Amino acid sequence: MIATFNAWSIGRYGAPEVLGPVTRPLPTPGRNEIVIRIRASAVTRADGMMRAGQPRFARLFLGLRRPRRNLSGTGLSGEVIATGADVTRFAVGDAVFGEAGMNFGANASHICLDESGVLMKKPAALSHEDAAVMCDGPLTSYHFLHRLAQLRPGQTVLILGGSGSLGTAAVQIAAAAGAHVTATSSTGNTRLVSALGAARTIDYTREDFTMQPDRYDVIFDTLGVSSFAAARARLTDRGRYICPVLTLPLLGAMLKTRLTGGRRALFTAAGLQPPEILRAHLERLLAMAQAGTLSVVLDRVYPLADLIEAHRHMETGHKRGNVVVV
Repeated sequence: MIATFNAWSIGRYGAPEVLGPVTRPLPTPGRNEIVIRIRASAVTRADGMMRAGQPRFARLFLGLRRPRRNLSGTGLSGEVIATGADVTRFAVGDAVFGEAGMNFGANASHICLDESGVLMKKPAALSHEDAAVMCDGPLTSYHFLHRLAQLRPGQTVLILGGSGSLGTAAVQIAAAAGAHVTATSSTGNTRLVSALGAARTIDYTREDFTMQPDRYDVIFDTLGVSSFAAARARLTDRGRYICPVLTLPLLGAMLKTRLTGGRRALFTAAGLQPPEILRAHLERLLAMAQAGTLSVVLDRVYPLADLIEAHRHMETGHKRGNVVVV
C-alpha cells in the first residue's frame, strides 16, 4: 500500500473557495531531505495573496494562469519522521519548525524539504502553534526593522497595523531594540498593542497619522495601507518607509528615493534572503522568546480540514495576531 499525505491545492487564482483538499503519495526523502509530520501551519496574508495571484505582476513568477507550485502554505512546525542518507542537521524524532518557502505545501499533514532551508529545531518551551508562525510576523518584522531599516536604540518608530501578525511582532521587536514605538490599531486593539510595548497608540478609526505633527525615523507599513507619498511628510529628514507589500508605486518610490537620498522607501523580500541569514534571525528571535521580550499572539486555531474558513477569517482584516491550522 502506497503511503499518502493530505494537503490543500490551489486549482486557480481566486477567493478562498478555490482551495481544494488533495491526497498525494508521501515522498521518499532525497539524500539531503527530511520528511516532516506537520502539527501546525500558518495561514498568512502572504498565503492569501499567493492564492489570489496578487499583485498581478507576481504571476510572472508564480504562474500566469494558476500557481505552478499549487499547494498552499509556507510556515510550519512538526516532527521529523524520515531523513535522507546525507542529512546531518536533523534526526528522526526531532521537533522542527520553519518555512517551505517557494516550495509551498505547509498546509498539509506532511512535507518533504531540504535540510539546508529555513528550518530549525523547535525548543520544547515553544508550542507547535506558536512555532508555526515564527517565520511570518516575527521573522519578516525582524528582517525589515533590523536588516533593512537598521533600527537603533532611541529612534522613533511608527508601526502601521499594530495588531496584525506582523504588527504584534514588530511592536515587540522595536521596543526590545530600545526604540520609542507608536502603533496604529482599531479601538478594540489599543490595549493589546500597548501591552506589547507601544508607548503610544493611534486609533486609525478616529485619527489619521498623516495629519499629525509627529515625525518618525522609521515607518513600518506592515499591511501596505499607506504609501511613501502619503507618509513622506511624517518621516524625519533621513527617515525610512518600509513595507513588505511590494506594489508598483512602492517600486517607483524606491527607485526615485535611491537617487535623491534623504527620506527613503525600502523593500527587500525576507523570503529571498539566504537561508543561513534567516536562520540567524530566527536564533535571535528564539533568544527573545526565551528572555520574555517576544511572545506570539494567536487569534484563532482551526483544524486543517477548515482551511477555507481560516483563509476567510484571515482576509476579514480584523484578526488579532496570527491564524493557525492544526
